[in-house]
Amino acid sequence: MRGLNDECRGPRIFCWSWREYMTSDAAELALVDVLMKRGLTVATAESCTGGMIASRLVNIPGVSEIFGTGVVTYANEAKEKLLGVRHETLVRYGAVSEETALEMVRGLAALSGADVTIATTGIAGPDGGTEEKPVGTVYIGVGVKDSYVARRFWFPGDRGAVRTAAATAALELARERVIASE
Repeated sequence: MRGLNDECRGPRIFCWSWREYMTSDAAELALVDVLMKRGLTVATAESCTGGMIASRLVNIPGVSEIFGTGVVTYANEAKEKLLGVRHETLVRYGAVSEETALEMVRGLAALSGADVTIATTGIAGPDGGTEEKPVGTVYIGVGVKDSYVARRFWFPGDRGAVRTAAATAALELARERVIASE
């Protein structure tokens, strides 16, 4: 994968160098292009990225044709109320987990009716990390029609770098999943 670094902390964790993501709008342009060519709509549910993905999408002229819903569900209560994330999931696995990311994208699909759904949940720092889930841990969920995946990532850097890298990775993962769904 582009930007894969040696700072990964275990199996099934994808990591990128944040420096590659600080100045480019290529990820959102590529995703919007793929979606528009296929006539697919997209929606976002963001926790740790706090609306960055939606913001990057709406920077693109004409995106209103495919982007109609973006929610920030920073608090667990918002994840439960708006996206239908089960309280039991949050208690058992935590907000920063594969299970929560999957429930977020499924709930977002039900809420928005979008063909493609993107969700982020993670620990941007500087506090909140643990040995099991260090600062920089982010789960990204993507749904394409009725197929859902969630991936664990770890991004180095400060809070802004983690959030920016997570938003870019989410856009890229969504694009990859749309292409793979054909």
